[in-house]
Amino acid sequence: MSIAFAQTLTLLHRIPYLALLTLAPILVGQVSSHAEEIHRGHAHGIHGTVKYDADFEHFDYVNPVAPKGGELRLAAVGTFDSLNPFILKGVAARGSFLIYSRLSTQSLDEPLSQYGQLAHTIEYPEDRSWVSFHLCKEARWHDGEPITADDVVFTFETLIREGTPFYRTFYADVDRVEALSQHVVRFTLSATDNRELPLILGQIRVLPEHYWAERSFDRTTLEPPVGSGPYRIESVDPGRSLTYRRVEGNWDEDLPVRVGQYNFDRIRYDYYRDETVAVEALKAGEYDLRSVGSAREWATAYRTTPALLEGHLVQLRLPHRRIKGMHGVVFNTRRHKFSDPRVREALAYAFDFEWTNATQLHGVYRRSSSYFSNSEMAATAAPSALELQIMEPFRDRLPANALSTVYRPPSTDGHGLRSNLRSARRLLAAAGWEISDGVLVDRDGGEPMTIEFLLSRPSYERVLGPVQQNLRRLGIRSRIRTVDTSQYWNRLQQFDYDAVVRSWRQYDSPGNEQRNYWTSHAANSPGSRNYAGIADPVVDQLVELLIAAPDRERQVATARALDRVLQWGHYLIPLWHSVDDRVIAWDKFGRPDTTPGKDLGIIRTWWVDADKAAQLKAESR
Repeated sequence: MSIAFAQTLTLLHRIPYLALLTLAPILVGQVSSHAEEIHRGHAHGIHGTVKYDADFEHFDYVNPVAPKGGELRLAAVGTFDSLNPFILKGVAARGSFLIYSRLSTQSLDEPLSQYGQLAHTIEYPEDRSWVSFHLCKEARWHDGEPITADDVVFTFETLIREGTPFYRTFYADVDRVEALSQHVVRFTLSATDNRELPLILGQIRVLPEHYWAERSFDRTTLEPPVGSGPYRIESVDPGRSLTYRRVEGNWDEDLPVRVGQYNFDRIRYDYYRDETVAVEALKAGEYDLRSVGSAREWATAYRTTPALLEGHLVQLRLPHRRIKGMHGVVFNTRRHKFSDPRVREALAYAFDFEWTNATQLHGVYRRSSSYFSNSEMAATAAPSALELQIMEPFRDRLPANALSTVYRPPSTDGHGLRSNLRSARRLLAAAGWEISDGVLVDRDGGEPMTIEFLLSRPSYERVLGPVQQNLRRLGIRSRIRTVDTSQYWNRLQQFDYDAVVRSWRQYDSPGNEQRNYWTSHAANSPGSRNYAGIADPVVDQLVELLIAAPDRERQVATARALDRVLQWGHYLIPLWHSVDDRVIAWDKFGRPDTTPGKDLGIIRTWWVDADKAAQLKAESR
């Protein structure tokens, strides 16, 4: 009960009955001295409502009686040199976040709703000028120390000061954070129109202040940190493998947000040199399960494998309802040669998706054309009246065609690019580039157009090879450079590349992460996901409007408006996306009947089926 509400109740007996009738309209829920409504409960939804009430026992997409036990063995490619996933330095080990708990947990079958985890109660006023989290008194770190509001304050201040630049962007609208008591922490917000911010603050993974007091947070470390989550780090073989052990009897094991989840006793990650070696390791039974992103691998790598033919290894296609965002070859517009959108548009004509999908990708993909692909927020039709209203103030600064034409990436009939390349030449000429001795050069400075495609895995080399040939017909020299994971990550963080193959994860309720993807501030922040270097005031303003959208209708319309501006900015060559997940696994697992809409839920909701595991072991001898 809030102090203001208690004071109100104390005074009520002094007020005549008829006077109470005049106060009735303001006595809704809890009130402050200014009759301001305070929302206080077990959960918080982006638009006010949540699916699960205060008495819910578990999420619908879990098996509440899933057995605990067994081991899940997974593969990673490359290496790692740090167990701190919150900083820019080093390459963090896979699964590093598993040892931490959040203030609240997001359900996987709603657009954006958070349910208390470390916090049993979430409290905020109608104007969202602050949000308070009331921590569970039972919450403990793995070393037995209590989790307090001071830990939350320490976490926030440390991430802002020493974490990756992402955190400074993500939490830019937080004015201050303070511990009101041992178990109550309050965030005061400077932007009260940011409906998402109270929710994303709940997503903070809390760090132990007492553990980090004698350690340098901004340095890489291979010492297993103290956490409070479902797993602790059991063993580390630097750069090669690490194992997480489920914390039996953890303080939150019986919470509704944890029931039926994190069922494996151990999760082990083994690191392999490259994808080819990892595929062969799966066939040999060296690990259990692999999510397959490559259509070629899915179609050809396992078809003669004895274990697949005998039914011990199974291929699963699991339809999903996730937003797929955008996946493409991204141009670094920080470099002068890519600064003109006509140049970027021209380069997109050098990619023949239809031919690539038919000959290399086994026809399983759909062409991406939106930054919110596979969702209602994708701008795939003429703009609505509300979209036009949102974009009208920017009319004179919008890319050509953004208000009038639905964007479609260049396409072919799958039998050649001749007409596309003619279109590319016209665009390049209009942008000031001309052919000299067979080489495309800048008309003003004489600089030749050269492009280096930076990759971290060789699987994209066969996709970009034909693109190289088409670029050569335009007079453009290019090369593909595939580097190891550490070098790739370092160059990516510092924006040291011409073009990279990247994608952006999107959410049913887009918000603060959009600042890290597209804004001018992120363009100059090493480690951000603004890979293209977009620095457009119109984009900046649309991102803020999207974050502040008061309801779903406005949110969808603003996302579509932003989508149109990004589409017509020609920041990349759009590639493809899939509308199902492809998994190949040894047949030893059980999984819920309902698949979460946003996630495969392998680590969170699957389990080892003891009977299947025993049969598999017996038949594999």
